[in-house]
Amino acid sequence: MLTRRALRAHLLDVRLAGVVATSREVSLRSYRLFAARDPRVLIGIDPERDWGPRELLALMAERCGVSADPRRTAGQDVIDPDRTLAALDAFADRLAAVAQRRGPVLLGTGHPHRLLGFYVALAEALSAAGCAVLTPAQGRRVDITTRFGLRTYNLDYVRGVALVREADSGRAGGEPGAHTHSPLPVRTALAAAAEAGGPLPELVIGDHGWACGAGQLGFEAIGPADTDDPALFVGEAEGTVSVAVPLDDAVRSEYYRPLTRYVLNRACLSR
Repeated sequence: MLTRRALRAHLLDVRLAGVVATSREVSLRSYRLFAARDPRVLIGIDPERDWGPRELLALMAERCGVSADPRRTAGQDVIDPDRTLAALDAFADRLAAVAQRRGPVLLGTGHPHRLLGFYVALAEALSAAGCAVLTPAQGRRVDITTRFGLRTYNLDYVRGVALVREADSGRAGGEPGAHTHSPLPVRTALAAAAEAGGPLPELVIGDHGWACGAGQLGFEAIGPADTDDPALFVGEAEGTVSVAVPLDDAVRSEYYRPLTRYVLNRACLSR
């Protein structure tokens, strides 16, 4: 069993927390864009209140541990590992709750290159516990506006975890899929589930638009977020997102395995 102390050391060793790869410039730019309600950074959240850049910086300092000093504008950002651990505990508790009642779940990622294995392990554990792992809208077309213009993707599932692939990639059934922040994939999946008469998920687990888009629609949503993803933390502060876990969401995929073991063990889902 991975101890809390060992996991804390791991977070720092591989820079999931502590000094992370995300730059301060990138994070501050995201806060400015969020304050301006740029949909690229809102990623599905419709904030109830006006969040200015300074308010966002204060929130991110509280939730993630980044520097609250607005004069610090360069260098690498920082995540407090103890805040990550506390959020992982809350994340695991939500998994345990849905597993106990054998509720249906939906898992999806906009970071398949990095986080697919993390979500696959959760999907398999929840399925073994009796939860229905939903896969609505398999193959459904999703048009997403990107910095390169409007691109067409297809919704796909890998071992119970949703992701999108470019429509002309010719890799259906493979992996890892495309990187996206868009809430459109989760909206498509949830709409298809509703059109089919259910079931609907009692918990949505994912990053970026998967968590924010589901939470905005009233579904309980949990997931990880980096220091340049303020939407999940605003959603958590306003009650739209149940749990946002501060961590670097773009390190090597194997670095998330100890987190998986820790979360599943706390949720009593280890096999």
